Amino acid sequence: MKYKSVFDIIGPVMIGPSSSHTAGAARIGRVARILFNREPKKVVVSLYGSFAETYKGHGTDVALIGGILDFDTFDERIPQSLKMAEERGMDVTFIEETAITDHPNTARLKLIDEQSELEVVGISIGGGKIQITELNGFELKLSGVDPAILIVHNDRYGAIAGVTNVLMKHRINIGHMEVSRKEKGQVALMAIEVDHNIEESVLDELRTLPNIIQVTRMVD
Repeated sequence: MKYKSVFDIIGPVMIGPSSSHTAGAARIGRVARILFNREPKKVVVSLYGSFAETYKGHGTDVALIGGILDFDTFDERIPQSLKMAEERGMDVTFIEETAITDHPNTARLKLIDEQSELEVVGISIGGGKIQITELNGFELKLSGVDPAILIVHNDRYGAIAGVTNVLMKHRINIGHMEVSRKEKGQVALMAIEVDHNIEESVLDELRTLPNIIQVTRMVD
């Protein structure tokens, strides 16, 4: 892992006590909230490895829920996030998993309301940095830092080229891109991190392309 500055090493401004267990957890929760695009009615949090062993003492539980409440890492309300979620009528469940994962600081979040359900897997990799490694069963690597778009599409010839051509036309530089599919020829997911936020008009143009099912902009 390469660090751009000393702040990437010591972590962000945050409510303590740990950049990995608190700041990283808050960021995972906030990315899930951004992707869900609203406050959920129910949250199920499955914790693995070190997260499962120490989440209460290190504040991982309040950080994750604080993120889901759209609190940033330095928000002083994070320690009260569980109480605040209860006051808002949010049903929160924590599950301590025993399965071994690739990374010790892993959390699986399910955000649920009457409209839909979202499942996100995130890992805290140190210094407050995270990766989103799974979204509704699709594998990906999303930093949660750079602006990104997530495009659900039919797994058909030309779908990816159509998207990249639109981005090229609007001079939008791609920093990272990957495509994930559960089954050949079915539904796939493009995760594209870019250098700058994308205008809504560009998203509308992407939505008109053949085989595009859904376009979501992820902004902080």
